[in-house]
Amino acid sequence: MNAPMPAVLRQHLIDPEICIRCNTCEATCPVAAITHDDRNYVIEASKCNFCMACISPCPTGSIDNWRQVPGAKAYTVEEQLLWDELPPELSAEQLAAQLAELAGGGDAAAVVDAVAAATPETPATDPTGEAAFNSAQWGAQVPPWSAAHPYTKLYGPKAPTMATVVGNVKVNEAGTENETHHIVLDFGSMPFPVLEGQSIGVIPPGVDAQGKPHHARQYSIASPRNGERPGYNNLSLTVKRVVNDPQGRPIHGVASNYLCDAAVGDKVQVIGPFGASFLMPNHPKSHLVMICTGTGSAPMRAMTEWRRRLRQSGKFEGGKLMLFFGARTQAELPYFGPLTSLPKDFIDINLAFSRTPGAPRRYVQDLMRERAADLVALLKDPNTCFYVCGLKAMEEGVVLALRDIAQNAGLNWETLGATLKNEGRLHLETY
Repeated sequence: MNAPMPAVLRQHLIDPEICIRCNTCEATCPVAAITHDDRNYVIEASKCNFCMACISPCPTGSIDNWRQVPGAKAYTVEEQLLWDELPPELSAEQLAAQLAELAGGGDAAAVVDAVAAATPETPATDPTGEAAFNSAQWGAQVPPWSAAHPYTKLYGPKAPTMATVVGNVKVNEAGTENETHHIVLDFGSMPFPVLEGQSIGVIPPGVDAQGKPHHARQYSIASPRNGERPGYNNLSLTVKRVVNDPQGRPIHGVASNYLCDAAVGDKVQVIGPFGASFLMPNHPKSHLVMICTGTGSAPMRAMTEWRRRLRQSGKFEGGKLMLFFGARTQAELPYFGPLTSLPKDFIDINLAFSRTPGAPRRYVQDLMRERAADLVALLKDPNTCFYVCGLKAMEEGVVLALRDIAQNAGLNWETLGATLKNEGRLHLETY
């Protein structure tokens, strides 16, 4: 049951001008207070408990916005879905006037002082006293201690930069339902420094059904810090053509289809880069455990390729790489050919397919449990970082698998999980 609305509410809102619709906030919110439509991500005032779980994971800071309003006149979900920008903050006089109107007149200023003093600043606790397993709570909000310094938000929605498409190839088998493209963007002489694990926003051209410019869509960077082609100012993306929504109903993914149809030489509006925590460690002998599905493979490709280039140059001492990669079928798995050509003494690859005809369904968490002995050793090693990227549906199963593997080995998950989070060694980026 939702708590009663206070007389004066410090309402939590999302700035539609900055939000890049990455779904991180909705995926993170433990009370399902955040929802979205084709245009905006919004927060339902009656559900938000101010737990702040969504604040740090937001790559743009658009989630960290607040307006003081009468509780009885909180901005509704329907109102917020229509916004192009945040409403201005109410002045003290405007707030007093609205409160006085709600109270049927009287000393409005006195009403403001009284209700402001009584307005709670902290979230309500779970009235049941029982919390379901919340995988998102274990996700780190800080990078590993040895991660390189990231540059973020160099280009915003009001001042995007331009990139040129210099490559666009399909990276899974022809005829598959989940057609996926590897797209290379070149920034020419414009500075656009990135690190593995960061993302960018792409603004599709044109307008939506309401005649408004399309919003940016977020994509993880699939190439290492020194470019898809070493020494060039470029980067790559892994983009799946979206033709169905999560319920299987036909839709036309505006940004994904725009990018998948892009031709070499086309110009693309880009904002970012974003992300300051989903970053790889730089210290020698640090280990990476990468768990992903579908296009969640993009940051894993970037990290793997950076380690491969370091190894080729003799500049890395050889930390372990372990990959758990899931897809419905082998044909739908991006980068299958290049992935299987990597040396086995460089990366330990585990592939899970959930729709192979005649074969039992296998998911990444199934393979993790099969490799429990190896994962226990890595969980005990303070040089190991874990990265999870892909559909939100995988997150709980993966974190539960880590918890069970740890507990079956006699490790205290509450202690270990908290350590992984606090030391920036367990990162969750699901959507």
